[in-house]
Amino acid sequence: MTVLEDRIAMADSGGDELTLDMMFEWLEKMPIPEGYRTEIVGGHIFMAPQRDTHWEIIADLYDQLRVKYPRKRVKSDVRIDYPGHLNGFASDVTLLAEGATKNGKGLWRFEEVEFVAEVISRKTAANDYGPKKDTYAAAGVPVYLIADPYTGEWHLHTLPKDGKYHGNARFDFGIEIDLTRTVVGLVLKTDEFPRG
Repeated sequence: MTVLEDRIAMADSGGDELTLDMMFEWLEKMPIPEGYRTEIVGGHIFMAPQRDTHWEIIADLYDQLRVKYPRKRVKSDVRIDYPGHLNGFASDVTLLAEGATKNGKGLWRFEEVEFVAEVISRKTAANDYGPKKDTYAAAGVPVYLIADPYTGEWHLHTLPKDGKYHGNARFDFGIEIDLTRTVVGLVLKTDEFPRG
């Protein structure tokens, strides 16, 4: 199929039958530039370039989690479907529960996500601070961390209940993130997180 045929098929599909699988199939056929992350938030497709600063923070978090957890439990940019209207997220860093299994579609189950970290990109920051935070809370993700290189701050959200996070903290990069009293069970250092 050509891009034009794909667009006609999308238009003909109608909004009532739209699924995440359909949307991701369309994305796989589109010429998305290398180095762009694609995800679907509330039925809207977002593509954001992965900047060097963004990647450095992701790699730092991944390395710190790997000290305690095996590689198979720590994921980056892997699609996980969350509750709500068409939410297929490719989180920057995800920690899965021990023994996590995939669903019938071959995707990891959101119920087995213990920790998510998102690194802010300018064009998609509103998602990370808004609908994605709300979705992670509704899904019961125990620990949600936002690292914002533009403000040089991290935001920690814990204690999800009734669709909201009830534990919140915000500090500058350089201050450690103490997760020892959470399911993560370790302290994350932020002194090497780049800014800007």
